[in-house]
Amino acid sequence: MEIYRGISELSRRLTRPVVTIGNFDGVHRGHQAILNTVTERAAALDGESVLYTFEPHPRRVLTPDLDLRLLETFDQRMETLASHGLDVVIAEPFDLEFAKVSPQRFIEHYLHDSIGPSEVYVGYDFHFGKDREGSMRMLTERGPHLGFSVTVIPEVSVEGRDVNSTRIRQLLAEGEVEEAAELLGRPFVARGEVTEGDRRGRTIGFPTANLAPDTEILPAPGVYYGRLRCLRGAGEWEGKTLPAVTNVGYRPTFRDGRDLVAEAHVIDFQGDLYGVEVDLTFEGRLRGEQRFESVDLLKKQIARDVDAARVRLHG
Repeated sequence: MEIYRGISELSRRLTRPVVTIGNFDGVHRGHQAILNTVTERAAALDGESVLYTFEPHPRRVLTPDLDLRLLETFDQRMETLASHGLDVVIAEPFDLEFAKVSPQRFIEHYLHDSIGPSEVYVGYDFHFGKDREGSMRMLTERGPHLGFSVTVIPEVSVEGRDVNSTRIRQLLAEGEVEEAAELLGRPFVARGEVTEGDRRGRTIGFPTANLAPDTEILPAPGVYYGRLRCLRGAGEWEGKTLPAVTNVGYRPTFRDGRDLVAEAHVIDFQGDLYGVEVDLTFEGRLRGEQRFESVDLLKKQIARDVDAARVRLHG
């Protein structure tokens, strides 16, 4: 998949591009429905499937006090998009100047002149241009005059519930990682580097990989089962996926935590992961965070958590 940082860096004329436009935070099942259509149509036309997106997220520029937390890092999002067969991503730099672009100029200059789509597919709630004044009606009326068709992809729902990034964030904040996975189409993943902690887990027989997350969201405090996948810097473990129990919380038993942290105990693993970049998946929740009256009680509960995770991960 080719990635261009804006149309100014687009170094060639695209071949019969089939285009979708949007932020695609999380690349959830609603986004996937659009991507499937775009890639299928591009294959039918012997053309290229293209996403025109924006970086950073426009809401970060327009409403900086909102504290918007994205479901994936930029790199994660690009990897997910590539896994769905997309050919080209154009990530347009979004700033206050770009926010002033009129809907008409967006259609004619950025979309028609620069990308030259054969077909455009967008979600049901798509708006564009200054103050989001650009409507679906404007796009569907103007597109054919410029030589491209416009199709609106209807809303996707799962078990009667809307699929959108806001809903997924809410589910993660409630610790509902399994329902979040249903909307994402895969388990939620936090990415980051394993850093050296206080080594307390090692002293009680359950060493942990302490994650310094690049991902901006962690699920609600609690204990989860999932998998740890070793990325860069892992040596012989690079590319390996290992079963894990992850505690997300403030370490109430030791009363020394003020920041939310993720500590993963990799089941039946002997090795050193310090400095390794990892993906940590959250496949299910075992229990909420709790404080134990003694380290011995904590050890016994962790042992039960590990056994429960082993059963769920291995059947």
